[in-house]
Amino acid sequence: MKQLDTRTAGFEADFAALLDEARETTAKVDGVVWGIIGEVRALGDQALLDNTAHYDGWTPADAAALRVTAAEIDAADASIDTERRAALNLAAERIEAFHRAQMPQDIRMTDAAGLTLGMRWGALDAVGIYVPGGKAAYPSSVLMNAIPARVAGVARIAMCVPTPGGALNPLVLAAAKRAGVDEIFRVGGAQAIAAMAWGTESIAPVDRIVGPGNAYVAEAKRQVFGRVGIDSIAGPSEVVVIADAACDPRHVAVDLLAQAEHDESAQSILITPDAALAEAVAAAVLAELRHLPRATIAGESWNRHGAIILVRDLAEAAALTNRLAPEHLQLMVDEPHALLAQVRHAGAVFLGRFCPEAVGDYVAGPNHVLPTGRTARFASGLSVFDFLKRTTWVAADEAALAAVGPAAVALAEAEGLTAHARSVALRLGG
Repeated sequence: MKQLDTRTAGFEADFAALLDEARETTAKVDGVVWGIIGEVRALGDQALLDNTAHYDGWTPADAAALRVTAAEIDAADASIDTERRAALNLAAERIEAFHRAQMPQDIRMTDAAGLTLGMRWGALDAVGIYVPGGKAAYPSSVLMNAIPARVAGVARIAMCVPTPGGALNPLVLAAAKRAGVDEIFRVGGAQAIAAMAWGTESIAPVDRIVGPGNAYVAEAKRQVFGRVGIDSIAGPSEVVVIADAACDPRHVAVDLLAQAEHDESAQSILITPDAALAEAVAAAVLAELRHLPRATIAGESWNRHGAIILVRDLAEAAALTNRLAPEHLQLMVDEPHALLAQVRHAGAVFLGRFCPEAVGDYVAGPNHVLPTGRTARFASGLSVFDFLKRTTWVAADEAALAAVGPAAVALAEAEGLTAHARSVALRLGG
C-alpha cells in the first residue's frame, strides 16, 4: 500500500506514478484474441465448442447445448429462495425506475426561415450482453446491462456467460429472466464477443455489445469495435474514498476492501486531511483482511495498488480526485454536496457516511457499469442512451428553401462541389 502526502517534496512525482500505473493491459493477449476471433469467423459454432472445452473445462455435446433452454431458466428461477428473490425484484424495480426517467423526448421545431427540423430517438435492433462468470457470479451485472436495453426498447437481447465446468449460476439465470433477456448462451471469453459481433450458426449477430469481462473480453471488444458498437473497454474496478476525521475507520476500511475483493488488479484509494484517520484505516484494513473470505485477492489488490493520500484540506482532495477521475467516489464528509460541487470527473458518486458504494452496485438505481482507468474524464456510465440512436430530419417547402438555399449554393461553390451547388440552385430556378 502506497502512502503519499501532499506536503512532502516528492509528492508530485509519486502521484504521477500512481496515475500512470498500469494495473492491467490487454496488450499481452491481443494476439491470442485475434486468433480466437479468426477461428469464430471461420468455423462458427465449432470454434465455440472447441474454445469452451479448452477454456471452461467442459465439452458441450453439440452446438445446441450452448443455448440455455427455457426449462433450465424456469427451473433456476424456481430454485431461488424467498429472500434473494425479493432482493432481486427490489433491485430490478429500482434500476428500471431510474432508467425510465432517463428516456429522452423527440424534438420538432419550425424555425424563422420556415424549415421544420427534428430529431427522433430509436432503439437498437439487437444487443449482446456479456456477464462475467469466472471468479464470481454477477446477477447484478445482468440487471444493470439488460434492464436499460429493455427500457430503451431493444427488440432482441442476447446474453453470453461463461460456465466453468458447465455449471450455471441460478441467480444469474433468474436475473436474466427478470430483466427480459431473450437468449442465453453458455459461451464466455473472446469467443463470446466474436460470436455476438460476427454471428455463428447458433448465435445471430448483434448491433452493440455491453458488459464487463477479463482482459481477453476487453481486448475482444476493442478488436470488434466498428463491426459492432461497444459500451467501453472496461478495466479493473476502482474506488476513491474522501473521508474526514469524523468517519468510523472500520467503515472506511471495509469500503476500500469492497473494491479490492473484486480482483487483484482493483484499486482502492483513501484521501483524507486527517493523519490519525489514515493510520486507523490502514490498521483496520489489515484487521478486516483476517476475516475476509476473499482475503487473498483483496490483500494483493491493497498491497499492490492501494494508496492512502494525506492532503491539506478537502479542496485539495477534490483537486486530486479530478486528476484520478475514478470509477467510484465516496464523499464521507460533513457536507458532501458542497464537496461534490468541486468534483468534475467521476463515474458515480456516493454522498455521506451512510451511502457506501456497494449500495450502488445493487439497489440504488443508477447503473454500476462505469468508466474505469481515468476514462471518467471523457466517458459516462451505462444508460438508456447506450441503446438508443438519434436520427435528425429536415422538411422544407419552396419558400423555406428560397430563404436558406442561396447560402448553401455559395458554400458548396466555395468548396468546389459543383453538383452540391447545382442540386440546390436548380430548385431556386438558377
